[in-house]
Amino acid sequence: METNLDNNINNTSVSVLMINSQGMMLSVLGQDYFVSYNRVPWLKDARVSSVLNVRMSGLRAIEWPELDVDLEIESLKHPERFPLVMKRNPMELLM
Repeated sequence: METNLDNNINNTSVSVLMINSQGMMLSVLGQDYFVSYNRVPWLKDARVSSVLNVRMSGLRAIEWPELDVDLEIESLKHPERFPLVMKRNPMELLM
């Protein structure tokens, strides 16, 4: 599924090219990126139809609205700059 955003200046797009057991290949703004489920675990057990429903979120991010997942395009280009960090809720420590 390909989603286009026509903003009268550029025609930008994002699409899922391939899905396998390790992750997925995305085409974003004409560049291809492999997104590992190790980096984006929220997509691993998602329904294929939900994963295919990806769209641009402005000019600097993509989103999966059904899954409430957003990724900055810069994190696809330079994943080493965006380590996966889980922030704990302070209330969890009291339980």
